[in-house]
Amino acid sequence: MEPVISEKVQNEINSFANKKVYLHLETTNGAYASHYNQSIFSAGAFIRNAQIQYEHGKITGNGPYRVGLKMEFGWVYAEGITHFEIDENGRLLLAGHDFNGKLAVALQISLTPFE
Repeated sequence: MEPVISEKVQNEINSFANKKVYLHLETTNGAYASHYNQSIFSAGAFIRNAQIQYEHGKITGNGPYRVGLKMEFGWVYAEGITHFEIDENGRLLLAGHDFNGKLAVALQISLTPFE
């Protein structure tokens, strides 16, 4: 993965608009964060292979970035994006890493289901 270049990411987001796509979205501060430090509240969210179709999407901010995907009846939103990659399958992989390099958020878009 490489640091976000907002113009490249925006072009990729645009390329998936108005198509049925598969979405992977997760957030985490570490599944056992509270085990290591009782002052940290452990929270996360995970969804994989949700099929959506968004009208338009937008990357905003100066880093870390926010990405929003506008659907007919709502939004998908991820904040804290720092890195991106277009993999060998043409999927847009977005990730946000914390100050220690650990994954905090992932948003991935694909025309085919994730394995």
